Amino acid sequence: MMTDPIADMLTRIRNAQAVKKETVLIPYSRIKLEILEVLQKNGFVGGVEKVKRRTKDSQIGASKKFIEVSIKYDKEGRPRISEIKRVSKPSKRVYIKEKDIWPIKKGLGLRILSTSRGILSDLEAKKLKLGGEILLEVW
Repeated sequence: MMTDPIADMLTRIRNAQAVKKETVLIPYSRIKLEILEVLQKNGFVGGVEKVKRRTKDSQIGASKKFIEVSIKYDKEGRPRISEIKRVSKPSKRVYIKEKDIWPIKKGLGLRILSTSRGILSDLEAKKLKLGGEILLEVW
C-alpha cells in the first residue's frame, strides 16, 4: 500500500530524468493525469498519454492503466524540470489564499493547486481568484 501516490509520481519523473530516459510509466489515477496535463500545458513535460499495459503480475488477459509521460530536455540535454517537490503531504496539508499567490523563482517556477475548480496552476488560480491546497512546486 502506498501512502502518497503523488510523491511516488514525482520520484519516478526525477529518476527517469537522472538516467536520461525519454518516457516514464506512472500508475494511472485521475489526479495524477490532471497534474501531468498542467505540467504539459506549461512546458515542463512533453506528451502525456493514458495507456493500458499488461504486467507480469496481472491475471491472464488483464491489463492495468498507466500514464506514459515524455520527459522534456533542452538542446544541451538538461531536463526541463530542474526541481520538483511535494509541498502538501498527507501528514501536513498546506493551503494558500488567492491574495498570497506570488510567482516563484522570478516567474520561472510554477505551483500546482487543488482548487474548487479542479487542478490548476498558480497563474490560472490567480486569474480565477481562487485559493487552494498547494500540491507541488516545479521549476
